[in-house]
Amino acid sequence: MSRAAKIKSTSSSVDLMALADIVEHFAGKHVVVFGDFVADAFQFGDITRVSREAPVLILKHRETQIVPGGGANAANNFAALGAKVSPVTAIGDDAAGDRLLAVFRERKVDVSGILRVKGWTTPTKTRFLAGWAHTLGQQVLRVDYEPSEFLGEATRKRLAQVLARKMRGADAFAVSDYGFGVATPEDVRAAATRVKRAIPVTLDSRYQLNSYKHAGITSATPNEAEMESLHHTSIGSNLKELERCGQSTREELKLKSLLVTRGRDGMALFQPDLKPLHISAHGSAQAVDVTGAGDTVLAVYTLGLASGASPLEAAHIANIAGSLVVMKRGTATVSREELLEAIRQSAVKGSAS
Repeated sequence: MSRAAKIKSTSSSVDLMALADIVEHFAGKHVVVFGDFVADAFQFGDITRVSREAPVLILKHRETQIVPGGGANAANNFAALGAKVSPVTAIGDDAAGDRLLAVFRERKVDVSGILRVKGWTTPTKTRFLAGWAHTLGQQVLRVDYEPSEFLGEATRKRLAQVLARKMRGADAFAVSDYGFGVATPEDVRAAATRVKRAIPVTLDSRYQLNSYKHAGITSATPNEAEMESLHHTSIGSNLKELERCGQSTREELKLKSLLVTRGRDGMALFQPDLKPLHISAHGSAQAVDVTGAGDTVLAVYTLGLASGASPLEAAHIANIAGSLVVMKRGTATVSREELLEAIRQSAVKGSAS
């Protein structure tokens, strides 16, 4: 009997030591990550005074950090978890693009699937963090730099060709669609149909989840706000509304699983012929920074499924990983070692209680 068969449809509990065994199998899994790669820039400054020109703070610049965001952050998380990552995307021939490539090369990630496009802008989210001396900076402003136009047809064809090559022998296919036009349902469907064996095809789509209805997606990881926007509703503490939206979306997209992330309220998992399962948030409910947490969930959930986990087991592992990454400042990753340690600590606490 498989692990999944042992789990009752009305229970959201799992064997924590079984989760550790699954995470051990993350190493070496080949994952293709396709979509919008973003540069997350953090401008740190010390507050010196209030401007005489306007009622605004003047920051003395201290340092700038640029790290992978969006699909790039998902790819970075896959690498940190021990997977073999094949990123496929387009970035601009600019400083932000240079930085993304440098980070991946430092991690020994194959960057041959990342196309540089002259005249295009690497999507960049610049956050300004202000603080006093010896205090943690707080975000006071975000400035986004976005491409002014979609990718040209020639670039799209090149991306499709690269994607087809990278899919050979892949154990999983993760799509990160932040709305900048790199990932399209048509390209995803073409790539997914080329795979001759069943692999997880997972999706994190900011704005057009329902557009992937016939794209071969097997699982999706939207957050609650995205579900509210998709269904033009408000969920809040209304679990019946959450379940209505979740079941409707899973059925419409014909998914094997839909995992809705809910911040401090945990997660909700929807599967065919099973009741919705609600998973409480792991650890502290007081997040330090939620930036990029959805990218971590996509990576961990995908690797869980690719490593033989049931959707419920994969959701629990992603829940624990999410609780770790939101306790870090900025756009961060979770390593396989960190994840294993957190699972084992939870198992020890569970056996002692």
